Amino acid sequence: MDIAYIPSPSHGVVHLGPIPLRGYAFCIIIGVFVAVWLGNKRWIARGGRPGTVADIAVWAVPFGLVGGRLYHVITDYELYFSDGRDWVDAFKVWQGGLGIWGAIALGAVGAWIGCRRRGIPLPAWADALAPGIVFAQAIGRWGNWFNQELYGKATDVPWALHITSSTDGRVPGYYHPTFLYESLWCIGVGFLVIWADRRFTLGHGRAFALYVAAYCVGRGWIEYMRVDDAHHILGLRLNDWTAMVVFLLAVIYIVVSARLRPGREEVVEPDGDTPDGDAVALDKKSDTKADTKADGEAAETTDKKSDGKKLDGKKSDGKKSDGKKSDAKTDTESDEPAQSTESAESEESVEAARGEAESAKKV
Repeated sequence: MDIAYIPSPSHGVVHLGPIPLRGYAFCIIIGVFVAVWLGNKRWIARGGRPGTVADIAVWAVPFGLVGGRLYHVITDYELYFSDGRDWVDAFKVWQGGLGIWGAIALGAVGAWIGCRRRGIPLPAWADALAPGIVFAQAIGRWGNWFNQELYGKATDVPWALHITSSTDGRVPGYYHPTFLYESLWCIGVGFLVIWADRRFTLGHGRAFALYVAAYCVGRGWIEYMRVDDAHHILGLRLNDWTAMVVFLLAVIYIVVSARLRPGREEVVEPDGDTPDGDAVALDKKSDTKADTKADGEAAETTDKKSDGKKLDGKKSDGKKSDGKKSDAKTDTESDEPAQSTESAESEESVEAARGEAESAKKV
């Protein structure tokens, strides 16, 4: 009975000369670029500086890859350390096998280091990057399609995944494309986080916590459909238990954080606390010092001018007093000729009176 189905690629790698181009690696790389691009736009919208998200991603991405691989190897150790297995395969990341739980956990450690170096709060950075991370997961899941892995139970639905490989215990047939279910779920979670962030102004890590909680809900039922080998605890796959525990922690964080720190951060990237901002801060400090110095010089100049004016005023007062003195001298000098003229006139009148008396005696 022929049914419609999703074909699997015949090869998961294409060789460009001696260089192998692997579909799994391409999906991971494209997802990282999408996460950084969208995270950068959201970071700038929150008041951050362009390029900060990429700078911190330089720390977060390598840590995330190592963490994802460690989680996979630890939880599926029998694939690498059991009889007939080669432990060197544990380092072959391109063959698939990255646990999202380990990637997020150790990636957060790398992001914390990068944020600490730049003086940025990790929760604010995580909020900006949350939708980008889940969109990156949606893209990365298509790497499982290239490797023909992580499929579900056998089915005859029109969108069944046709598995053709028989390596590593695979049985060719038609199965639920759980990679596609998770990819679509991640896209929905990404848009949910964007909407909720705008609607409720999420901050202090709550947008990231919402992404984690929503993803865990979908991962729970999708994980239940998978048929690949996994460790079971009380009848449930290990990843189901992990999803439940992480979901509970994320919800608790949202509730407690909303009570302790409501609202959103007003400042996510102070200029003075970043490496580039140090130069800006130093420039501002030098400008402040220059302004202070200029103000001091201006004030000193003003004081000197005012003191000079006071001195000039005193000098002018002195000149005025000197003018009074000169006026007094002039008045004194002018009075002396007047007094001598009057004495001369009196002496002449006395002599005239004497002359008249003598002439009278003669007569």
